[in-house]
Amino acid sequence: MDSRPKTIICDIDGTLVKHNTPSTVANPTYKMELLPDTLLKLEEWEAKGYRIILLTGRKESMREVTENQLRDVGIFYDQLIMGVGGGVRYLVNDTKPNGNQAAFAINVERNKGVGNITV
Repeated sequence: MDSRPKTIICDIDGTLVKHNTPSTVANPTYKMELLPDTLLKLEEWEAKGYRIILLTGRKESMREVTENQLRDVGIFYDQLIMGVGGGVRYLVNDTKPNGNQAAFAINVERNKGVGNITV
């Protein structure tokens, strides 16, 4: 078993916070609405030493607004990847030499949160 810490790559809107329209989230005064157990799950991952990477379809030009919104609701992370678009996303990774898979994908229902997932 690999003893290195896991990396969690997690979408923001509809996964950690309530999904809203692009015009709404672009407003600097918009306050994100946390989904159930978001902070508890992030704290669990942090305590286990996992690397937390957030990604979003929001445009790179919205980075400062998005960072402020995340900070205002207490969402912390190691890296924020912007501008990945709203289309289907695929995670592509190699298999370990022993045959173990090195990447997985978990889809959660929009606006239901990450509280019930196990990684």
